[in-house]
Amino acid sequence: MIIHSAAFIKSSPTIKECPAPSKPEFGFIGRSNVGKSSLINMLTGWSKLAKTSVQPGKTRTINHFFVNDSWYLVDLPGYGYAKVPVKLREKWVRATEEYILKRENLVSLFVLLDTRHKPQRSDLEFMEFLGLNKIAFARVFTKSDKLTVTALENSVNQYNSEMLKNWESLPVSFITSAVKANGRDEILSYIEESMNNFSNGI
Repeated sequence: MIIHSAAFIKSSPTIKECPAPSKPEFGFIGRSNVGKSSLINMLTGWSKLAKTSVQPGKTRTINHFFVNDSWYLVDLPGYGYAKVPVKLREKWVRATEEYILKRENLVSLFVLLDTRHKPQRSDLEFMEFLGLNKIAFARVFTKSDKLTVTALENSVNQYNSEMLKNWESLPVSFITSAVKANGRDEILSYIEESMNNFSNGI
C-alpha cells in the first residue's frame, strides 16, 4: 500500500461522537509512552500527523485520521501509567472499551508492545480481553532499534512464552522501529489485505 494522503478528522471523547462508521477502521493502542504517535507518523509518512510527547498519557480521546480517502487510522488512549486523576483515567478506559466492543467497522487493532521491557501484566490482560471478546488484533513490537538482535529476539520470545500459557496460537506480529521505518511495509500490506477481506465479507 502506498500512502497518498493522511489527514486528521476529529477527536471524540466517546463512540457517539466518532465519524459515521462508513469506512474500515484500524485502531492503535498500547501502554503510555510505547511510541504510538511516532509509529503512526512513520506509517503514514507524515512526520507531524500525530502529536508526539515526552509526557505519557497525552492521548485522551478517540482520534480519527483519514488515510487515502478510503480508511481510518484510529489513535486510541493508552492504558497503564498516566499522571491524571483516577476517575479521568477510568473514563478513558470505558470510552475505549466501548469503542473496541461496539464499533462495527473496526477491522483490527494494533496492540503496541515496548520491546525494551519484559512482558507487562496490563498488556497481557488487555490482549486476553481482546481474545475473549473475539476482537481481531495484531501485536506490534516497538523501538526495536534500541536493542541488539539477540536482546530483541529474547524480548519477543518472552512475550510468546507468556501468551502460550493461555493461548492456543499467537496473533500476527510485527517488529517495528519508527526511527528506521522497520515494519512499515509489512503493516501497510496487512492493512490492505484486511481491508480487502472486510470488503468481501470474510
